[in-house]
Amino acid sequence: MQVLLDDDLGRLTIRRLRPWHLILARTMAARLDRQLANGARPEAGTFLAARAMVLTSPGYRRGLATSLRRLLAASVDPQGRPRPLPAARSAGAARQPYVVLRRDEIARSAFELAELAGCLADPEPVPARGVALVNQLLADGGGPLYRTGSRDDLSTVIERASQALTR
Repeated sequence: MQVLLDDDLGRLTIRRLRPWHLILARTMAARLDRQLANGARPEAGTFLAARAMVLTSPGYRRGLATSLRRLLAASVDPQGRPRPLPAARSAGAARQPYVVLRRDEIARSAFELAELAGCLADPEPVPARGVALVNQLLADGGGPLYRTGSRDDLSTVIERASQALTR
């Protein structure tokens, strides 16, 4: 596999990726995703290029689109109404084996989330930054999909990801 990287003179050059580049990029995925989501160019380094290649692969994008669609399905009941949050349990009861979703917020942003899923499932190439933003949205347990006290607004995060995907 080969990627484009910036050389010392600011020109793009073709470099060969070694298997260990992909392995290390996977172990540093969260940090690399943050950098890409914040606008780092994949061409800036071998590990960023390797991670961007994984993020923008059709299979990875389809997986994120499926996750968004499952999130939407889990946020409404069969009649299409937002599901209420589960009732609080007593201190001695076992915890439920799932993450509580902010169903009301997800239902309000359902159309935009479905559009994100559509962009990701589309076979056309998309920028790594947009995919990294969606990946962070889904993976951040303290983020606006899961936590009421999140400092990020769900509609703002979705808008930023949509804009990054369509550039």
